[in-house]
Amino acid sequence: MKPKLSHAAIQLREQIDDAFMDRDRTSDGWIGDTRHSARKSDHNPDHDGWVRAIDIDRDLMGKKGKPDLMPDLADQIRLAGKGGDKRIAYIIFDGKIASSRARWAWRRYDGINKHVKHMHVSFNVSGDTDRKFFNIPMLGGK
Repeated sequence: MKPKLSHAAIQLREQIDDAFMDRDRTSDGWIGDTRHSARKSDHNPDHDGWVRAIDIDRDLMGKKGKPDLMPDLADQIRLAGKGGDKRIAYIIFDGKIASSRARWAWRRYDGINKHVKHMHVSFNVSGDTDRKFFNIPMLGGK
């Protein structure tokens, strides 16, 4: 079965692309590589072909790199999850993870990849066919 990206993931990535048109995309991705396929990962297609994760390069400002806005964007996405957007499962960025499991508080992430060069966002099944606009201030929301 051909892999297909969650519609919520597509929507979030498009909003980020619209807000930061010149951003670096070097660390962007969605489909798992061979390292991912050896373990459980939202970057791997499920039995229906859905992939429920995206990585967004940290450098939102393009090759300039300054200012570093990714900490703010990651936090606004975390707050969207905390505010009730059920499409967002969890976020990993800069050695921290946030999810509903700990009421969307940032906590230390102990995985091998600390996600310093990119932000990882995973989505729930509810986002598979949901292309609603994400109400995130840095991405045009209120």
